[in-house]
This record gives sequence, C-alpha cells and structure tokens, in this order.
Amino acid sequence: MYDFEVIAKSSQFKARAGHLQTRHGIIETPVFMPVGTQASVKSLAFDDLIACNTQIMLSNTYHLYLRPGIDVIVELNGLHSFMNWKKPILTDSGGFQVFSLSKLSKIHEDGYSFQSHIDGSSHILTPEKAVELQCGFGSDIMMCLDQCIGYPAEMDEANSAMLLTHRWAKRCKEHWENTYQGINSLFGIVQGGMYRELRSISVNALVELDFPGYAVGGLSVGESKTEMLDIAAHTLSLLPDNKPKYVMGVGTPNDIIELVGYGADMFDCVMPTRNARNGQLFTHSGTINISNAAHRYDPDPIDVLCGCFTCRNYSRAYLRHLYKAKELLAYRLNTIHNVYYYNNLLSDIRQAICNGQFDQFKRQYYLAKNNTYGDG
Repeated sequence: MYDFEVIAKSSQFKARAGHLQTRHGIIETPVFMPVGTQASVKSLAFDDLIACNTQIMLSNTYHLYLRPGIDVIVELNGLHSFMNWKKPILTDSGGFQVFSLSKLSKIHEDGYSFQSHIDGSSHILTPEKAVELQCGFGSDIMMCLDQCIGYPAEMDEANSAMLLTHRWAKRCKEHWENTYQGINSLFGIVQGGMYRELRSISVNALVELDFPGYAVGGLSVGESKTEMLDIAAHTLSLLPDNKPKYVMGVGTPNDIIELVGYGADMFDCVMPTRNARNGQLFTHSGTINISNAAHRYDPDPIDVLCGCFTCRNYSRAYLRHLYKAKELLAYRLNTIHNVYYYNNLLSDIRQAICNGQFDQFKRQYYLAKNNTYGDG
C-alpha cells in the first residue's frame, strides 16, 4: 500500500520523478506540501486547495494534540474526516514545536516534558506517544520523534542530539511495527547539524532500521544558504534511491529546484502561505510586494502566466487595495496564488524530468528571473 516507484530520472542531475502510493491516493513526486498546522491552511478552504492542485498537506501533531485534542479527532473518525480532506496527510512528530518552545520544555531520554503554550498544563511526549497520536489522527505519512538543535551548534551537541534521535527512531519503529504497521507509513529523520560526518553516521543508522522513507531534518534553522545546500546534497546522496526523500521545512522556489537536482522528492514550508499574508507574491519573473505603489493602477494579474483563480479574476490594483485596506479577502486571494504557484512549479519540474528536460527547465527558470541562484 505504501510503495514508492521512481518513474523517470534526469541524465545530468539526480532529479527524479516518482509515484508514492498511500491509503488516500497516489502522490506524484517531487511534491510540495502546504502547511496546515492546525488542520487548516490559513485563509483557505479545502476546495481552494483542490483547485490549487494540492496533492498532500501537512498538519502538526503538537498543536492538534493540545487543541482540539486527540480524543476529539478520534471521536470524529480521524483527521481526514474531521477536516473533510480526502487526500493524503503527512503529520510531523511535534519535536520541532517543542524545540521552538524550549522555555516551556525539558528533554530527557524518555522524551520531552513540556507545558502547553495554551493553558500551562503539563505533558510528556515520548517516541511511542508520537506514533500513537499520529496513528490516532489517521496520518498517511508520519514522522519519528527527533531532537532538534539550533544553529550554530558545537559538534558534541550535534552528536548527542543525533544519537538520541537514533534511539528514539528505533523506539518509534518498534512501536509502529508491533502495534500499527500497515495503517500508515513512518519516516526516519536524519540529523547531525552542519557536520557532514555526523550526517553520514545518521544516514547509516537510520537506513539500518529500514524505514519506508527518510527525511532530512535540522535545516533552515539559521545556517547560510551555502551550508544548507551542502548538507542537504551530501545527505540526499547517501539515502537509498528506492525510498522517498523528504527535505523538511525548505524553502524558496530556488531552494526547491536546487534540492530536486540533488534527489529530493518531498518538501514543506510555510513560505508561500506566510508570505502571502505579508503581501509577497511569487511569479515566473520573481517576487513582488503587492503593497508597492507601483501596483496602484495596474490592471494586470499577479502573473500573466499563472492560471490560478486569483490571476484569472483580479488585477494587481484590486489586490493592492484589499491588502492596504486589510480586507480578509486579500489573505485568501494572495494565498491561493502562492500555493498554486508552488504546486504548479513542482508539476512543471515533474514534467520536465519525465521529458528528460530538467536541465533545460532549470536554466530557463533562472533566465526568467535574471539570476543564477537567489531567493527570488
């Protein structure tokens, strides 16, 4: 039920296109997953996500565990039924959120002890509980609990966190196999900070456990773009090619194109949705800020090459007006465009790989933005 098949490869890069079978349908890779932290992609209805060609969305274990609570979601027959989303769902383990709220948490061998940021109540998140929660949600793909570290981190700190991540991964895998195997798919998370040698050790340890898929964690935590791409490329090259490879929390359209070239299959990032709410919109020729005065009288859509609902119906002038007036519609229309842009970018990348033209696609992409690599 959770088979992964590579259907096409680039001849000049490690880019590949594939099919990932899940209980709620086949995912065509490489794929982008919009972030629906609390069972909702901010400002969008699920009809909007479908119209934006979304294949799979991501939800957050930490937040859903605290509110509305696992009991509510189980009572409502799982996360798919609860939010009326019929396509695949990936859930993270909650480890990154506990890390990001470190003033409210303590880490120990058994897991994380933390206080709720909502009401101060005390909780413990163990590897076994992370598996139980995600299986209770009915996630199609779930993540092992891992220890996240900040940037920069000394090698001793990165090594200690990596080894704990491995011990937790083993516990997650054993609990999943003994109790839940077949319900969903479990991915191991590679850690090791910005140290190539630790990343190599982490890959070897996790591959030995034989997970259905693997994620590259611990990126986009403050490191430079060069460091991020170097560690991602090194790690992706070591992971088995017969399993899906997921780079967590990344990134800009340029990041995605580079990482696909290194062999990445799956991505998530809050950038398209968060930036939309801040007025930054992605186009085939670069980013624009819709609040700029240059758009006050502009009758054109955000992107003349875009087929999203927003671009088919509204001008930059109207979108600027909504945004400046702080009308709620601004956030929905902007987010529709950015999510569509990301999904369409990944669709174009898949097609280019299948046609043996990824290298040409990459060159043309950067030419359109008048750069060789950047954040545009």
